[in-house]
Amino acid sequence: MASTAFKDDVLLVYLPSPPPPQFLQGVQSEFPNLRVRWVETPVDNGQLLPPDHLTAEQWAGVTMMCIYHVPKPEVIPDVRFFQTASAGTDAWAKHPKYLDPDVVFSNASGCQPSTPTSKSKSSGGPDSSGKSTSPPAAECTLEAFSPTILLTSPHLTSPLLDLHAKPRGILGYGGIGRQCARLGQALGMDIFAYTHRERLTPESRRDDTYCVPGTGDPDGLIPARWFSGASRGAINDFLAQDLDLLVVALPLNIDTRGLLGREQFEILGRNRNKTFLSNVARGAIVDDAALVHALETGLISGAAIDVTDPEPLPKGHPLWKAPNIFITPHIAWMSSRYWDNLSDLLLKNLEKLANGQTVINLDKKR
Repeated sequence: MASTAFKDDVLLVYLPSPPPPQFLQGVQSEFPNLRVRWVETPVDNGQLLPPDHLTAEQWAGVTMMCIYHVPKPEVIPDVRFFQTASAGTDAWAKHPKYLDPDVVFSNASGCQPSTPTSKSKSSGGPDSSGKSTSPPAAECTLEAFSPTILLTSPHLTSPLLDLHAKPRGILGYGGIGRQCARLGQALGMDIFAYTHRERLTPESRRDDTYCVPGTGDPDGLIPARWFSGASRGAINDFLAQDLDLLVVALPLNIDTRGLLGREQFEILGRNRNKTFLSNVARGAIVDDAALVHALETGLISGAAIDVTDPEPLPKGHPLWKAPNIFITPHIAWMSSRYWDNLSDLLLKNLEKLANGQTVINLDKKR
């Protein structure tokens, strides 16, 4: 039976994608009273344009939004629900609507691809000594694979990494962190999870955020060990667990800004196997100067970062010249199904709102 909810509501969707047919069908069949205005975000020179060009008529009466950008407060006086198009909401931190306790925000955690760019070590990356394990291109000939030459080749005994039982630390065990854990488990790694609050019971380890079926770790069964705490001491204890790979998947807030600094990299540098750092969260969680120092001095074996502070990383920034680092332009979230997943989450949250229930991925506004 169709819901009678939303008779006075207008949903404005501002995304760089046309509306998925299943979303429109779902709204029409379940919420016939809801008026939906779907505006495709224009792109200019590779940049998504903010909604400044929208007309007064397009803004009129809007009470719910699904959007990537942060709109000006004066054009959204009546909006009471935001479905953000990104997993992080740090860009909203000082916005009047975000500061209003009566306005509900849901983030897009879990909509990311099933193979997030966690950038684990590969045969083409650095080994635990920080050196490339790929043989020179000139050596990749048919002759190089003859039994005699192969058995005497230094590459046969090079420290190519066997990931079985290697500890992979996931700093932030939300939707993205749980999918990184799933992929690490598939490679045979032992997963160490770190969360802000303690998770001692099976119930507390479950996750009710958005999850595409067959992905993530909704029941919290993958980690071999759990760590928690808000203090630097608790963080440092986690980092001292001889982690082979550290994935940063935390939200950016007042507690996590600059969380990984010189002290934390010194701790990683004392690990038996030099840790490889992967940041798919926010650039400001990692202190740039400390990261450059850690790479230049060999405290860590390398890094792969999809996020920087600022973005884009300016020409001449020290990270561009740092050794053993891969930098990608904040694209780990992208996939051919991202907008479909987001619209599915939005439809599920409309159902929650219509029934007076808590939305999925409720942002805690910390």
